[in-house]
Amino acid sequence: MKRLLLGNEALALGARAAGVAVATGYPGTPSTEIMEHFARYPGVRAQWCVNEKVALEVAIGASLGGARTMVTMKHVGLNVAADPFFAAAYTGVNAGLVVLCADDPGMHSSQGEQDNRNYARFAKVPLLEPSDSQECFDMVGVALDISEEFDIPVLLRTTGRVSHAQSVVEVDPALFQPTPKDSVRPRTFIRAPAKYVMLPGNARTRRLQLEERLKRLRQYAETTSLNQTLWQDRRLGVVSGSIAYQYAREAFPTASFLKLGMAYPFPADLVSRFAREVEVLVVVEELDPFLEEQIRSLPALQGMPIHGRDVFPGVGELSTELVAGCAIEHGLLSPTAAPSTTASSQPVTPLPMPPRPPVLCAGCPHRATFYVLGRLHAPAAPAEAGDRGGERQRERVIVTGDIGCYTLGALPPLSAMDTCLCMGASIGTALGMEMAGHKHRVVAVIGDGTFYHSGITGLVEVVTSGAATTIVIMDNGTTAMTGGNPNPGSGITIQGAPAPKVTLESLCRGLGVQDVVVVDAYDTEAIRAQLERSLRTDDPTVVIVRAPCRLQVSGPSEQVAWVDPDECVGCEVCLRAGCPALTRAGDKVEILAALCTACNLCGQICPHDAIHLGPRERTEG
Repeated sequence: MKRLLLGNEALALGARAAGVAVATGYPGTPSTEIMEHFARYPGVRAQWCVNEKVALEVAIGASLGGARTMVTMKHVGLNVAADPFFAAAYTGVNAGLVVLCADDPGMHSSQGEQDNRNYARFAKVPLLEPSDSQECFDMVGVALDISEEFDIPVLLRTTGRVSHAQSVVEVDPALFQPTPKDSVRPRTFIRAPAKYVMLPGNARTRRLQLEERLKRLRQYAETTSLNQTLWQDRRLGVVSGSIAYQYAREAFPTASFLKLGMAYPFPADLVSRFAREVEVLVVVEELDPFLEEQIRSLPALQGMPIHGRDVFPGVGELSTELVAGCAIEHGLLSPTAAPSTTASSQPVTPLPMPPRPPVLCAGCPHRATFYVLGRLHAPAAPAEAGDRGGERQRERVIVTGDIGCYTLGALPPLSAMDTCLCMGASIGTALGMEMAGHKHRVVAVIGDGTFYHSGITGLVEVVTSGAATTIVIMDNGTTAMTGGNPNPGSGITIQGAPAPKVTLESLCRGLGVQDVVVVDAYDTEAIRAQLERSLRTDDPTVVIVRAPCRLQVSGPSEQVAWVDPDECVGCEVCLRAGCPALTRAGDKVEILAALCTACNLCGQICPHDAIHLGPRERTEG
């Protein structure tokens, strides 16, 4: 049976088909949907964890316990999970363990781009790279087989275009039946301290065994069907893999190809044999010259014309048009031989598109806090030497932010975030600012999901250092940016079943913070008053600003806000909140009832009392 599946959906179904019994992960675009699809299958265990490190540690435990296991994350998540990832290469596995990691070339939803193929070589674990949904489906099972045969975790790396593109997959119809297909029988756990306990004496032995496993894996890579050769015109040979292979196939329709589905260990002999059969060798790959550097180091290919990074960029995503354009520019492809990527041979001029910057949702509970923070000044401080007439008193507070949809608070018109580094960094950054002399002037902002992920350790550091840091936890009860995924404070599982709930108040007090308060996320005056009080204290303060994510609230509000045209003077102060429900209408402001959620932030900040709440029926009528 053929099905049109997303790459992520195919990965989930492939895991089910291969008998994966346990899956863990941390949501992160472009990998999130793998777990969401897998969790729907009966008879499996699926769980979002507090961060990627914990997710991998749980997965390793499940693998050692005898269950075929996968763990999912985005590329930067593997940075968080690097410690257990490297350790698992030493201990090996019991049942198969596959690490599904999705890179984000072009940084569509990330703070940076990185090529995680390097992690495979760094940790000395095999690397598989699918180029379409069928290969996503197939390679999960192959990765688990390799994991068990060679006693090692396998890194299965996708990119955003593979994860989020749809293509046809041939699958067994039984996989879609409500009764779970018989899974691989769990393996028995056999105590083996020399293998699983990495004391130095054991680790030294396992280090040598890791090299022996790599030797056997290199032999496997030379003959596996994951690496495929397509012979056509031998004047040009292309080595590629992952989504770059698809681009290259379209750009060079007549060339010969070597597609590397298993890029590490690098199949040196296979690549050498292919290269010797062509006149010119071209390496097409996204981001780092991972393949090119290994190819150029092959003694047998010294002196051969090889092109790669000298032709194609190493930053951002490739595309068929980009690959073809670069090849034409460098004389590798004739303009007349370049494939047409449009239905018409005439050049297409893109239609002008209006700028559409990302924005917090209408009714987002984060907006009021950012509106206040953007206008909040540091409390009055005693005059110090060099203080120019009390200038410090007029300085706006510094806001250290974090990763989540609330990062949008940095954009105009809110413009209320000054730093944002990586997951969980806001609290530590604020502490550093304070240590640099900005005491009573810094507010750390972090979401509930990110706080559970890795903000907790930053708060511990604040407590133990005796700092006066003010921390705002924006608690909307979910991990919103990746699709509303549950976190430890949500009280539900990934399948929607009730689950024990970790309350932020208890957690923060347990970590040693005495001053913990909860504020309504839509009450601007309460938020302002609490922050001003917290900034004056010499003890750490946690302000939990709480309201559910608007996307988690079912149905429209019974009331909507409306503008009294007789009272509105067109000052546009309300537009400074950046709510997409508000728009200009001539010299006045209008509120779009279809978007309004009656949060009434605009009504609170209107200086002329021109905005009111009323029944939705009245406004729409």
